[in-house]
Amino acid sequence: MPLYVVLDTNVLVSSLLSTNADSATVLVLKALFSDKVTPIYSKAILDEYINVLHRAKFGFPHATIDYLLQTIINYGLCIDPSPSGCVLPDMKDLPFYEVVLEKKDDNAYLVTGNIRHFPKEPFVVTPREFLTLIKL
Repeated sequence: MPLYVVLDTNVLVSSLLSTNADSATVLVLKALFSDKVTPIYSKAILDEYINVLHRAKFGFPHATIDYLLQTIINYGLCIDPSPSGCVLPDMKDLPFYEVVLEKKDDNAYLVTGNIRHFPKEPFVVTPREFLTLIKL
């Protein structure tokens, strides 16, 4: 059964900023480039990735951003989620939660560094917890 993953933007940023090749966020990102997981996203999530990753304060090379986003698009699954009616502490996180809700019955997980921003659910996990799930 395929394993689906919604990556919170903070996981992408942390992995691109990390100098430790064995950090949990880097290993989660590496899993995107394997056949272990299928990224899932929505147009709103993709727009946030583009906006945040291009911020000058990070200084990420445009080629790196383009390669990462193109990988997510090429190997991922774009979802148009149904409105959930959920209220989160930070409503900017709602698109991520609604996408994982659409696929949670199909072995989907939301991976975030801000676990407290989401309801306590078994499908909302930290990068380290996700690595345990995929046995990396």
